[in-house]
Amino acid sequence: MMRARLVVFPIKGRNWCFSRSTDSSTPQTDLPKPSLKLKDLWNKIRSDGKPITENAETVVDFVSEKMNRAWTGLEIAPEGTFKNKLYGLGVRLLASVKPSENFLKSISKDITEVEVTYPASLNPRYVRRRLRHMAMRGTIVHRRYLYGSVSLLPFTAAFAVLPLPNIPFFWVLFRTYSHWRALKGSERLLVLVSNCSRKWHSTSTTSEADIKGRSYEDLELELIHSTSCQWVLQPSEELEKLLGAADDEHGLGKCTISEICRIYQLDDKEVMKYRSL
Repeated sequence: MMRARLVVFPIKGRNWCFSRSTDSSTPQTDLPKPSLKLKDLWNKIRSDGKPITENAETVVDFVSEKMNRAWTGLEIAPEGTFKNKLYGLGVRLLASVKPSENFLKSISKDITEVEVTYPASLNPRYVRRRLRHMAMRGTIVHRRYLYGSVSLLPFTAAFAVLPLPNIPFFWVLFRTYSHWRALKGSERLLVLVSNCSRKWHSTSTTSEADIKGRSYEDLELELIHSTSCQWVLQPSEELEKLLGAADDEHGLGKCTISEICRIYQLDDKEVMKYRSL
């Protein structure tokens, strides 16, 4: 069982921040995995006999591992070298990726529960609906962009004839991978924050005697605080106090955002992106 802590709060006007906390108590394995070769990947797919979707995940993981190794090589390149300049270009390109995409990519298939921390003054039903809306929109947007990125791969691959690194191809390849991960994260998040609605529907159709005289809102609130759900909403008075310094026109200040990121272990660069949307 793996639980992810999500932090949700208004950051500027109607812009909300959705970010996953990096919990230092979660055990992480820093040992590098052995790199698979293309031949090993082919043999693994042939021998496993898994469905096409699982084989696609295996191929995506293989490509991701190769890209991460190549990126690490660029990162450690000496100052002023061509590889170092490519790394600087990559950093600028990555800065243009929307924070919602990176948030959805952080929701992996291994997550079985989400704990949502939000300001205590907000209605928990509204917070959950905003999460569901983001997940539903993500499935639509990233599926569309995934198809678009895949269609561009053959055209950018043609640049391989030039005596220079095929930057357009690798960027489109990365965007294809990124949209795939964001799509899968959207689908996973939608499942995690929707399961109790199905339980409510089942209860409302099979146990009418038990819910007589109770409103939908009362039942939904009961499910929000139910321990059997895959999502748990946690109102935070501390987060509410930090938001008290927000300006209606300019939103949260940089100092306040930095403090929130420190307390809840968030990536301040990603959170700041929500402020400029």
